[in-house]
Amino acid sequence: MRTLKTNIVITLLLLHFGLSGQSKNQVISRQGQVSFFSYTSVENIEATNNQALSVIDKKNGEIAVQILLRAFVFKKALMEEHFNESYVESDIYPKLIFSGKLQDLDFSNLEDSPKFIKGEMDFHGVQKEIEIKTNVETDNENLILYGTFEVAIDDFNIKVPPLLVPNISKEIHVKFRFEYTPYEK
Repeated sequence: MRTLKTNIVITLLLLHFGLSGQSKNQVISRQGQVSFFSYTSVENIEATNNQALSVIDKKNGEIAVQILLRAFVFKKALMEEHFNESYVESDIYPKLIFSGKLQDLDFSNLEDSPKFIKGEMDFHGVQKEIEIKTNVETDNENLILYGTFEVAIDDFNIKVPPLLVPNISKEIHVKFRFEYTPYEK
């Protein structure tokens, strides 16, 4: 059973793309998985978020992703606290939003293959155009997108205290997996 908050987020994503009247062309992933890893000389930093939301309009290949930053889970509570309070400032910037388009993807003839997604990532108050390589698979009526990419913390104005610079990687390795099912209101 979906919560009111989930329904509001889905509605906002759908309205963003003007999809509200075209549900037969929409697929949705309500529990996408996004994780990140940062190698450091002191201790590796990694976290996972299993609540990422994404919608794809199969008619035109547009995709929207929303990730609540406080939903990232770390092995250590102190890392999670520092992530939210000091680095991504999740009280000020509570979510990451990506909107873009799947390139050269024919939904009428899906083949398991790598594709590219081009779009804009809005993270930590910065909007940046990015291109992500994604693998595309199908499983019955479901569409699966997964892949990895790198994010430079400097690109999104993530400030690291000078004392901690040696302990924080400048590149963050991001891994994602979204399983889409037909959208049902």
